[in-house]
Amino acid sequence: MIFGNIFFLLVEKNIRKTHLSVYGDEMKRESGAPRTRLIGEVADLDARAQTRLRVLNCIRETGEASRTDIAAALKLSPATVTFVTSGLMAGELIEEVSSTDTPDTMKRGRPRVALRLTKDRFHVAGIKIARETMSILILDFNGREVAHLDVQLPQPRMEPAALVLAIRDGVTTACADLPGGLDKLAGISIGLAGQVDAGEKFVHWSSSLTHRNIDLGPLLSEHLPCAAFVENDANLAAKAEQLFGEARGLNNFLVVTVEHGVGLGIVLNGRLFRGERGCGAEFGHTKVALHGAECQCGQQGCLEAYVGSYALLRRADAAMGTGAVKTVRALVQRATEGDASARKVLDEAGQIFGMGLSNLINLFDPERIILSGAGHRIAHLHSDAVLEQVRNSVVNVDAPLPEIRVHHWDDLMWARGAAAMGIEQVSALKVKGLAQ
Repeated sequence: MIFGNIFFLLVEKNIRKTHLSVYGDEMKRESGAPRTRLIGEVADLDARAQTRLRVLNCIRETGEASRTDIAAALKLSPATVTFVTSGLMAGELIEEVSSTDTPDTMKRGRPRVALRLTKDRFHVAGIKIARETMSILILDFNGREVAHLDVQLPQPRMEPAALVLAIRDGVTTACADLPGGLDKLAGISIGLAGQVDAGEKFVHWSSSLTHRNIDLGPLLSEHLPCAAFVENDANLAAKAEQLFGEARGLNNFLVVTVEHGVGLGIVLNGRLFRGERGCGAEFGHTKVALHGAECQCGQQGCLEAYVGSYALLRRADAAMGTGAVKTVRALVQRATEGDASARKVLDEAGQIFGMGLSNLINLFDPERIILSGAGHRIAHLHSDAVLEQVRNSVVNVDAPLPEIRVHHWDDLMWARGAAAMGIEQVSALKVKGLAQ
């Protein structure tokens, strides 16, 4: 499947080119590498485990590969590849493919034995927590989809324990008809809006939770059937765009997400940038007005307090009368039909959003900015007037502006990003376990 191949090509590229590189049993720091923080299981890998992960990802990327092919692709010695693959086979992560299974690889003389991931060995769940729904995507270890389920959440904001229990119930249902059920589930990766320290599984604040400063790690360990990981959902959107969306092949890009609130995923030199505390991409909470509109985060003047879905409906109540429109879709429809008040609400949001985009360009100078979200939520944010404002507000240099692209997508795309992150973490967890 294209998703699996793209994902593991990028993982392999990142592990080899970023600030920790492994050749055999040696680790060295490359010059000029960005200071982007590794998280979770990947951050804890020693040199030998990273070599195992490189080999595992090489096999996953190609589908099947001989030991000779692996050594050539990764610039490892044949002895190192033999030693590493023996460990991966003992851990039941990979298996040999007999020559009768791969006639296309047979040559004169003794045929080379190919290696592939052990079929149906593990599953990984990717979960997107939206305001009213939870999307669950189950992938096998090759990155192929095996199940998908959408679950209605009882409330937009939930107690932390209640949300974790809802995740448990949803995953149990999604895996119920799969061979092996929950026993095959090796990891659960959860995308959550808000300020999330992924490495610590700590949520400083989320619009999906009723409380601040929640250490989710103990709750996840207590109630979920396998290893679990949590990440800011905009980071997962960036991961999804990098793997199979509008950012394939790019090293420096930004993904702006517009839903109930506004998020940002930053990729620099091919790697997600999270900041020291995991709060380094809060575009929606950059300030655009002193003593301005109240944001759902509790502060005033945040960009999303003018651009997010709840902000548009609040402004519509003031301009058009309370309850005149109940959804953003209805607001957009009224504007399309010529309602001047509705049009003004959307235009004002577009002006503020354009100012924010120009600030992002001035700060990061990316190759591309991708606006991600449902079509009716973002159409007014990339109008000709908004793009003209961006052009007029960016520092004037004699070079083309970064491209701004729009990608309309649903919660399943977010879940794919979460699942991709989960496979990355579970792969690291499994190879680390081989040394124990």
